[in-house]
Amino acid sequence: MFELNKITRVNIQRLKPYSTARDEFSGSDGVFLDANENPYGELNRYPDPYQQELKQAIKKNSNVDLKNIFVGNGSDEIIDLLFRVFCNPSTDKAMTFSPTYGMYDVTANINDIELIIIKLNEVFDIEYGGVEPYISDSNLKLILICSPNNPTGNCPDFSTVERILKTFNGIVLIDEAYIDFSNKKSFVELIDIYPNLIVSQTMSKAWGLASVRVGIAFANSKIIDLLNKVKPPYNVSSLNQNAAINAIKRNDIFQKNKNQILEEKDKLYSSLSKLEIVNRIFPSETNFFLVETNNADQVYNKLVEEKIIVRNRNNVVSNCIRITVGTADENEILIQALKSI
Repeated sequence: MFELNKITRVNIQRLKPYSTARDEFSGSDGVFLDANENPYGELNRYPDPYQQELKQAIKKNSNVDLKNIFVGNGSDEIIDLLFRVFCNPSTDKAMTFSPTYGMYDVTANINDIELIIIKLNEVFDIEYGGVEPYISDSNLKLILICSPNNPTGNCPDFSTVERILKTFNGIVLIDEAYIDFSNKKSFVELIDIYPNLIVSQTMSKAWGLASVRVGIAFANSKIIDLLNKVKPPYNVSSLNQNAAINAIKRNDIFQKNKNQILEEKDKLYSSLSKLEIVNRIFPSETNFFLVETNNADQVYNKLVEEKIIVRNRNNVVSNCIRITVGTADENEILIQALKSI
């Protein structure tokens, strides 16, 4: 049975978090002489450390209670915090699947955590049989699952992930950075069912705010409290909070742009599938395609010569490049370049 206290690092349980001036007073009106700020300027005040206005906007957009929402400096901060809250360096372990998002491995190494990597099957899905031998390991504290997965573009089988949630007594992170492009249901609706579930999403992809660095975690309130306890005091700037709030308010623009991307995705798939150098286009629930070519290194280098930059994934999936869906003009430039290779 999952018990949060048993998997939370003892030093984190004992930690007395830093108390900011804005923890003691949260009003917006007054003469502020408490935080040693410069009294002059337009950006001279510290941001809301708990992003209350942004969380209200997220709540309205997601129908998730405020107590179940955490806002991070990109999803990468959320990933790092999970390692720091739940995994003891040099002792505990985490698990992920290959190929997947590279920051899981990097963050595990930074935090000195052994990362168990289970290879996905031939259709890039998780097989529970590969996970099962590790489930009872008391040092395994964290499982990271990217859904839809990067760089493969597919979503893992829902029932398999749910089986992991039911049988694993540690934390399961479902990284849904690309979920807005998918027709599959989000795992967010299950946070009230599984106390060990954390779902991360981002404003970087479908919302078009990659430079803003706003990540969101949804989980039970006790996990959210732990993340707030460990995070830096002012982890998301006022500029970034306001950009995210304004984007959520302009939901019609978000929907329009997302629909345009999905339309261009269909056209791009059709064009790519007609090229002789393309052997296979893997199914995608995202705004990108993993494309198997005759020679990924050659294709990548030829495109670079034309100042067209895709991602060479040959080192993780043989002879594959990853192509993000661009504008109609960008996609056409890409296709014409590929035709000449």
